[in-house]
Amino acid sequence: MSKSLRWFALAVVVLAELLVTIDATVLGLAIPFLSEDLHPSNTQLLWIADVYSFVMAGLLISMGSVGDRFGRKRMLLIGAAGFGLISVLNAYATSPELLILARALLGVAGAALLPATLAMVRTLFDDPAQRSFAIGVWGAMASVGMAIGPLLGGVLLEHFWWGSVFLINLPVMVLVVPLAMKLLPESRNPNPARLDPGSVALSMIGLVGVVYAIKEAAQFGARLDVLVAAVLGIGGLFWFVRRQLRLPNPLLDVRLFANRGFTGAVLADLFSILGLGGTVFFLSQYLQMVQGRSPLQAGLIELPVTVGAVITGLLAGQLARRSAVRVIVAGGLVLLGLALGGMCLFVEDTSVLFIGIQLFVLGAGAGLAFTVTADIILSSVPTEQAGAASAVSETAYELGGAFGIALLGSALSGVYRGFPTPSGVPRQLADSAHSSLGNAITVVGQLPERTGYALLGAARSAFLNGLQLAAGLGAILVLGTAVAAWFLLRRQRLHQS
Repeated sequence: MSKSLRWFALAVVVLAELLVTIDATVLGLAIPFLSEDLHPSNTQLLWIADVYSFVMAGLLISMGSVGDRFGRKRMLLIGAAGFGLISVLNAYATSPELLILARALLGVAGAALLPATLAMVRTLFDDPAQRSFAIGVWGAMASVGMAIGPLLGGVLLEHFWWGSVFLINLPVMVLVVPLAMKLLPESRNPNPARLDPGSVALSMIGLVGVVYAIKEAAQFGARLDVLVAAVLGIGGLFWFVRRQLRLPNPLLDVRLFANRGFTGAVLADLFSILGLGGTVFFLSQYLQMVQGRSPLQAGLIELPVTVGAVITGLLAGQLARRSAVRVIVAGGLVLLGLALGGMCLFVEDTSVLFIGIQLFVLGAGAGLAFTVTADIILSSVPTEQAGAASAVSETAYELGGAFGIALLGSALSGVYRGFPTPSGVPRQLADSAHSSLGNAITVVGQLPERTGYALLGAARSAFLNGLQLAAGLGAILVLGTAVAAWFLLRRQRLHQS
């Protein structure tokens, strides 16, 4: 494949990546609108937000290995086509339950697509320096997608119903599928082993069980179903690891985790996204429902995240070769943690300038850390295992985001539910207002002006207090991860040539 054609092929790969990254951010803007239309409970709202990530996380390892065996191009095409078509089901969901199901199916398509995109980068670029830059482009495009989502979503929400934001994926799918068929080379493991259904089942049971247990325990405490899910999840993961160690051709080579650099990179992804994901998910709600901004204004205010991530993401590989890897990764995590700490200072009338500075620093830190950790993970395995390694990276990312929304979102919800109800609010309306801020805004219209104003003020204040707590917890997690990365990535280097 000629050098110029490689870069054209990379453009197709990152265009496919846009399908997932646009969807990841556009949902936050649509939350207030779908809350008004579908009236989900706070628990349903959290499921709408994170079931996509839970399902994707549970399937990424399996899908990455399937791509290694049966073709990464094939998986990219299946994932891209499925993602676009299932987006239509999301757009026209008529109930919270149907939307949760549609988000779960979207997670299946995303699990097929994402490992294939990063694995194709490993396949296309053998030169380490070019590969590092290509990974930087891949990471930068993720940030661009995160920016395009709110902007396009904001425009659509100004003129159409909330479901229109999911239809953004259709024109991207129409471009990706024919271009990928024409430009991308097929790549697979030349000596694939038989796919082991037992390993697939154990990975799903383990990941979904653990995720469910953490999410529900954080929200409702130690119920019987939570304990059962935790036991099944931990047991599933334990037997999954044992099975992989015994198989001659495992679904996932767990011996990779004996490499301290590989393990450090995965843990850095997992815990930093855990701290970041839950906080940033609620940022759009803060901008719209606390500060009263339009969706388009909220999207524009969030742009500095993308600018910071694109700048540092493209430079991260070069900086890591001139300096120590742990300096770049830990330094990026410190920037990210400080930005989350700055969000603890957000109040109802925080200026756009202050918000923008925090978001720029946040994006810059994420661009440094995540680009280099992806390079470490992808470079630690031979090309035939690129899909499985990519899946590990994406699994850490998705699990971290899902855990972040579940844990930090639950912390926010716990603070929010405790706000005092003004006198004169009927019990049924008060219960609805305490379930979510979106419902509280809806309830205000059903109350006398003075009572509604008092309820809205109390609800916004409680939401803001919860956001500050979540941001503080996220900052602690990320800064702690920076310290761990400093030691785990000691002597770790990126290949020079």
